[in-house]
Amino acid sequence: MSLAATTSTYLARRAAQKERVRLLYRRCLKDALSWAVHRRLFWEDASKMRDAFEANRHVDDVDRIDKLIEATEARLTRYGHPDPYIVPVAPDGSKFARNPPVPEVEIVFDYGLEKY
Repeated sequence: MSLAATTSTYLARRAAQKERVRLLYRRCLKDALSWAVHRRLFWEDASKMRDAFEANRHVDDVDRIDKLIEATEARLTRYGHPDPYIVPVAPDGSKFARNPPVPEVEIVFDYGLEKY
């Protein structure tokens, strides 16, 4: 392979890993919010999570990064909240589609020219 091809595949893989890490961090934060009873507790957990992600920020080996991502995803799956918080008006929330839509009524203005 040429140097340009290996460089482009490396950069593409790193970009995909960065996106996976970003999404994984968001999922971790949302899961921590489901476990926290008070915001104070959430901020403590979020700070610990941020420190854990920052500790591995400067890892350059792409294979090691993949292993870290997989380990974190497995841990999140294992220790995830069994009944995560869902915003009430979001799909699967407690208020989602609670009230059926009002039926549409067609109003015809014939002004007394009704046909029988």
